[in-house]
This record gives sequence, C-alpha cells and structure tokens, in this order.
Amino acid sequence: MHPMKPNAPALRVVEAAKSYGPVRALDGVSLAIQHREFVALLGPNGAGKTTLFQILTGLFVPDSGTVEIGGYDIRENAVPALGNLGIVFQTPTLDPELSVLANLKFHTDLHGIPRKIANKRIDAEMERFGLTERRKDPVRTLSGGNRRRVELARALLHKPAILLMDEPTVGLDPQSRRDIVDTVLELRAERGISTLWSTHLVDEAEIADRVIVLHKGKVLVEGTKEAMIEQTGEATLARAFLKLTHDHGAEAA
Repeated sequence: MHPMKPNAPALRVVEAAKSYGPVRALDGVSLAIQHREFVALLGPNGAGKTTLFQILTGLFVPDSGTVEIGGYDIRENAVPALGNLGIVFQTPTLDPELSVLANLKFHTDLHGIPRKIANKRIDAEMERFGLTERRKDPVRTLSGGNRRRVELARALLHKPAILLMDEPTVGLDPQSRRDIVDTVLELRAERGISTLWSTHLVDEAEIADRVIVLHKGKVLVEGTKEAMIEQTGEATLARAFLKLTHDHGAEAA
C-alpha cells in the first residue's frame, strides 16, 4: 500500500460530472471523507450513486472534475490512489466456481503481494470473518451473507485506507445486513478505516457520522442525521429524506 499524503482526506471529489447522451448522471458532485469517518451516501435508485462509484474506482472517467484518494489524483497517480481503496461492489464479483481461498489468492496476486505475506493476510482475514472452515469450499456453496464476508475480506487484503461499499446489503436477510454494518464499524475501531457506504435504505444511514443525500446527480444536503432532521423540520431521518427528495423532484418537474 502507498502511504496517504499527510493532511489529505481519505477521499476528495471536486465537481465531478458525467453524462450519458442527454442524461446528466452526475452534476458537479463534491464531497470529502476524513480519516476514520463512516459516511453514508443516501439516495433513491437512479440518484447517481452507481455512476459515482464507477468513477471513484477508476472504471469510468468523469467528463470533468477530480477524484483524489489519500491525496493522489486518480487520473495522474492511479496506482497509489487505487491502492488505498478497498471495494465491495453491489454486483457479486467473486468467481463462484473457485474456492474461497482461490478467490482471495487471486486478489493478492493482482496486487503483487508476495505469497508469504499474502498467505498470512489471507489466513488472518479468513479467521476474522469466520471463513477458515470454508476455505476450500466453492463460493457457489456459500450463503449470500458469507459471500459478502469473502468480498469484504478480499477488499482488506491490500490494507486499504478507505472502503467503498456499494449497496452491500442488497439481497441479504436482515441478520446478514446487520452483521455487515457491524463489521464495517468494527473495522473502523480496529484499523482506523474510513468508509463511504452507498445505500437507498435509511436505516443503514442512521448509524453514519455524516449523511450525504444524492438525488438526480446532485448533492442535495450533507451533515449529521440530527442536522438533517432539524433542517427539514421532520421527526426522523426517513421523513427528512423523503421530504428532501420529494421537494427537489417537484422542483424539477
């Protein structure tokens, strides 16, 4: 892992824009995630969350604007920037026919981690996530919750400074959802990892340090849950979120 630049936030996005033909998927999005911070990116389906994550992970290039991870510009210094990033995508990205161990080894090989170090890290993460006894099992035999644990373990093997969690609980049962949330909070306490957690579920945003509401490609508001409730005059974050997205939807109509 490349060390982050001193005094740089874990993640900084400045005026990121992306269009697909006439559709403006992102419209000048700016945000910053500080060290050890857990931030929820809350938005309805179609808000632009997936497009933003595709830009943050280097899959797409923004039409304009900049992305810095650990102080490194993703376009000018892609290797150190992406080396500080751990990613769990909404869509499963494990090879279902390979074993848990083989999936994890493939990741460490991609990152050029020497095998001796890689084996120690893989053993430690499998122990951390309760996967040791499943190490030789094909991923297709695992439950949805355990597959997510493998993906999270994989995301940590190169020791990232920030985790991007793209709707990570989609399709999981309530207990597995809660387990994933709790695990990410524990990782912050144990390792100081920052997290940007994308979701359309308000209850997952409730536990964040800050909430960023994204709607129709724009950041509507960001702040603590309490500030958002106070600003809208509503009683709960859920009602505040509905009011914000409804009011702006009406303005655009």
